[in-house]
Amino acid sequence: MRNLLAAVLLLGVVTFCAARYDYNPKEKESAIIEAVLKYLEVLHFSPQEINDDFSNKVFDEYLKYLDSAKRFLLAEEVNQLEEYRYQIDDQIKSRSLLLLDESLEVLDKSIDRSNIYFNEIMDAGFDFTIEETFNTDSEQRAYAKNESELREYWRKSLKLDVLNRIDQKLEEQEKDTTGMEPLSLDSITIKSIGETRKNFNDWYDRLDKVRRSDRFENYVNAIMHVFDPHSDFYNPKEKEDFDIRMGGKLEGIGARLSEDGEYTKVVSIVPGGPAWKGKELEVNDLIVEVTQKGEEPVDITGMRLDDVVAQIRGDKGTTVILKVKRTDGSFHQISIVRDEVILDEGFARSLKLAIPDVIENIGYIRLPRFYSSFEGNEGNSCAVDVEKEIAKLNNEQVDGIILDLRNNGGGSLQDVIKMSGLFIENGPIVQVKSKERKPHVYDDRDTDVKYNGPLIVMVNQFSASASEILAAALQDYDRAIIIGSNSTFGKGTVQRFQNLDQYIQGMEDMKPLGQIKLTNQKFYRINGGSTQLNGVTPDIVLPDTYSYIDSGEKEYDHALPWTQIDPLDYGQEVYTIENRKKLEMQSEKRVYDNASFKAIEEQAKRIKKYQDDVEVSLNLETYREFLNAKELESKEYEDIIDQNVECLTIENLNVDLDIIQSDESRKARNEDWLKNMQKDIYVEEALYIMKDMISIKS
Repeated sequence: MRNLLAAVLLLGVVTFCAARYDYNPKEKESAIIEAVLKYLEVLHFSPQEINDDFSNKVFDEYLKYLDSAKRFLLAEEVNQLEEYRYQIDDQIKSRSLLLLDESLEVLDKSIDRSNIYFNEIMDAGFDFTIEETFNTDSEQRAYAKNESELREYWRKSLKLDVLNRIDQKLEEQEKDTTGMEPLSLDSITIKSIGETRKNFNDWYDRLDKVRRSDRFENYVNAIMHVFDPHSDFYNPKEKEDFDIRMGGKLEGIGARLSEDGEYTKVVSIVPGGPAWKGKELEVNDLIVEVTQKGEEPVDITGMRLDDVVAQIRGDKGTTVILKVKRTDGSFHQISIVRDEVILDEGFARSLKLAIPDVIENIGYIRLPRFYSSFEGNEGNSCAVDVEKEIAKLNNEQVDGIILDLRNNGGGSLQDVIKMSGLFIENGPIVQVKSKERKPHVYDDRDTDVKYNGPLIVMVNQFSASASEILAAALQDYDRAIIIGSNSTFGKGTVQRFQNLDQYIQGMEDMKPLGQIKLTNQKFYRINGGSTQLNGVTPDIVLPDTYSYIDSGEKEYDHALPWTQIDPLDYGQEVYTIENRKKLEMQSEKRVYDNASFKAIEEQAKRIKKYQDDVEVSLNLETYREFLNAKELESKEYEDIIDQNVECLTIENLNVDLDIIQSDESRKARNEDWLKNMQKDIYVEEALYIMKDMISIKS
C-alpha cells in the first residue's frame, strides 16, 4: 500500500517535469528540492508539514551552514535575511530560491570584507604582552553589531592562531636536544605570523573556489536535517565515496571523518589501520591542519570534506602530519605513515583471561564492528566468526565469556539477529517499525544455543546501532550483564538511499541529480522501548573520560525522540542474571577504591571544565602557563592510566598460535593487541564482575 501511495504521489510531478526539456541550473536545483521533499513526505519515518514552523527551523539550520562561527555576517545582514525566515515553505512550493540567491550574495560580500580585515590586521602585527581574552565558543557569541566589532573578532581570532604557533615552536625548542641555536622570540613570532598569513591566504583561495552547487547542497541539507540529523543529500561524487567506504576500501590512514561545522571530525578509527596502530589519533579529534612531510602545512578549517580526504590520502609509506584539537582544547601534532589497512584486526578475535587466585579461565571476544559478507571481500559474516570464537572457547571449557562491543558503530542487522541467537534458544531480537505500519519482528529461529554460561557485554558511548540492538536484547532477556559508560550512542534509526533520478523521467541532460539518504524506520527493543536518543543504559556504569559531556545522538539538533511501542512476549531458560543490585554495589566499591578509575573520574571533570571554560587569554605568558598546567594534569593522568594491570593475565588460545606465528606482521599486531589489553582496567573490572556473577550463581 505504501509503495502504491508513493507511486501516486510521485506520478504527477514526474509527468510535469518530463514535459520540460531546456533547463538552467536553477531549474535543476528546484527539481532536486521538489524531489527531496516528496521523498521525505512519502518515505520518512516522521514527515513534517511544510509550513511556517518548518520554515523557521530550516532558516536557523541554514544560517549555521552559512556562517557557523559568526566570522563573516553582521547582525544587520542576518536581519536582512530574516525577511525570509517564514517564507521558505512558500518559496519551496513556488519553486523559488530567493533565500539561497540573496544569502549567497550577502555571504560573498562578507567574505571579501573579512579578507580586507585579515590583511590589515596581519600587517599591523600583535602585542602579546597585554592582558585580553577571546571567547572561543561561537554559540555563546552574538553576530557582530557593526564592522568595528566584527573586525575586533578577527583581530583576536588571528592573534590566537599566531599565539598557538608561537607556543608550539617554543615548546619544541625547549624540548630540543640537538644542540641547535635557539631562535629568539621575535624570530619565532615573525615566523608564526608568516605561517598564519599563508594558511589564511590558502583558505581564502579555497573559498573563492566554492561552487554555487556546494552552497546549494548545504541549503538542501538544512532542509533535510530539520527532519532528522541522519537524512542527507549526496551529490553523485559523494555517493560514490560513500559506497567506497561502505565497501571496505580504506582511505589513507584508516580513519573515518565527518564535517563538524568548519572543522573535520574523526568519527571512528578503523581497527588495523595506520591511525589505529599509531595510537595517537582519537575519536572526536578535530583536524585543523594537514602537512605532507617535507612540505608546508595546509589549514583545512572550512575545507570541504572531500578536499580534506584528498589531503590525507596518499601512497603507502608516505607520511602525513595532522594537527588536531582535542576535546579538552589542547592541540597535538600526529605523524602517521600511510599504509594498507590490515583487515584481520577488524574481525572477531578471542583470548583467555584470568586474575590468578581470583578468577581463572574466562573467555574474551572482541568485535570491532558488525561486518557482513554482503560487503564483498570482507570475509565471513561477524555472526559466523563470533560463533567460531565461541566454539574455540567452549573447547577451552571457559567459565564465562566477555563480549567487547566498545567503539563498535554497528553494521549488519541480519548478523546482529543471528549473533544474539547464539546465546538464547529462540525468540524475538528486535522490532523494526516504518511509518504508519505495524512493527516487523526479527526473530532468532534457531533453537540451538552456542554458549549457555555467564555472559558480560562491554559497551561505551561509541557503541551504536547494531551494538545497541544486541546489548538491549541480551539485557531484556536477562541473559547478560551490560557494563560501560553512562549510555550507548543512541542511534535507533534506519536509513535507506533513494535515487532522485527516478523522480524525473527523461530530462537526461539534467541528470544525475544525486541521491538522498533518509530515515525510514526505527529500532525498538523487545520490551517496547526505543534505543533512539537514550541508547542502552548499562547495568553497571563505570567512570569514563566523557562522563560529563553530552555525546552521541543527544548532541544532534532535530534528533528523533525516544518513543515506545507494545512489548513482545519473550523469555529464555539458558542462563539468567541473579541479584543485579548486589553486582552493581560490589563493582561500585571496587571502582571507588581503584586509583586508575579515580584518575579517569578526575580527568572527566577536567575535560568538562575545559569545555566550559571558553575564555582564553591572549597574553603569551598567561596562555603558556594555562597550557602548561593542562599538559601537566594530562601527563599525571596518562602516567596513572598507562600502567599495566599487573594482576591481569592474558593469553592467546592454543588453536590460534600457529596462524599467529606464521607471519611476522600478524605476530607483531597480536603482540601490540596483548600489550594494550594489559593496560585495560575496564577488562580487569569485567573479570571481577564475572567472578561475582559466578559466586552468586553458585
